[in-house]
Amino acid sequence: MDLADALSQLRDIHMPADTTGFWPLAPGWWALIVLLLALMGWLLWRYIKKQQLQRHINAALKELDRCRETWLQQAALAAKGSPATDLNAARLDYVNGVNAVLRRVALLHFPASTVASLNGKAWANFIAAQDRRNNLSEEQSKALAHGRFARQIDIDCEALYNTARHWINDLYVARIKDKANPPSAVAQQHA
Repeated sequence: MDLADALSQLRDIHMPADTTGFWPLAPGWWALIVLLLALMGWLLWRYIKKQQLQRHINAALKELDRCRETWLQQAALAAKGSPATDLNAARLDYVNGVNAVLRRVALLHFPASTVASLNGKAWANFIAAQDRRNNLSEEQSKALAHGRFARQIDIDCEALYNTARHWINDLYVARIKDKANPPSAVAQQHA
């Protein structure tokens, strides 16, 4: 047998079957999938929380707007000389309505043990302490502190409305920012 004859009897190179498919996945891919699912879950949770806060702010502002609309209607009737409308009583109702909205918002954001027992000057001081813009005037502070018990009140209702609106907005915006950028444990210990 010669060499050419022996080479002709050899079979061609046998290639193995392609077994390098994508399944089953390597452990690194599983870890990446779990990490991505966790990230998506966390982002969804944050989105839901932000939407809840937005619903709360919208409800509070809508209630504040209702108080204002009632005040404007009663003021318009009083301006027309309607005998059934007492402008001072309408102002007192308005101040008490704004006060109630502010209290409900405060109870939602702060511990009830801190907020629920506040009244009078302590309540007005609490509102002023949480006012990031320092919009609360002395007149407004007195109205919020003693408006429930006053027989007569003279206050700029539009200014009180704007202050309350800014207070509510700022409180919610601060809440959203605080949740987005939580302070470190070290900063909390030194505060």
